[in-house]
Amino acid sequence: VQLVESGGGLVQAGGSLRLSCVASGQTFSKYAMGWFRQAPGKERNLLAAITWSGGNTYYADSVKGRFTISRDNAENTVYLQMNSLKPEDTAVYYCAADRDYNTILTPTSALEVWGQGTLVTVSS
Repeated sequence: VQLVESGGGLVQAGGSLRLSCVASGQTFSKYAMGWFRQAPGKERNLLAAITWSGGNTYYADSVKGRFTISRDNAENTVYLQMNSLKPEDTAVYYCAADRDYNTILTPTSALEVWGQGTLVTVSS
């Protein structure tokens, strides 16, 4: 599996963006997926995760109620809908895949596949 993110850009505070992560390969539906972000000078953090079926999701407290993760296995795509964006949401956003959902939830885990990242900038 290879991952390519898109949808980043510049948005004003309070606005919305939807990130997409398209996976190549025929086994996308067997992977749990996660969205992470890394701000300048900070570590990369998990924002949201979703199981291969979409039946379970996880959100970090910092984005709960504002961001929504979803997936379309027929389109090999996972999405991150981001609403009520704040300047502190400015970061490079990455999607990642692993066949084990719990591995995505574990902060120190090495995940199987990462995308190249897409930059989100929120202006005040």
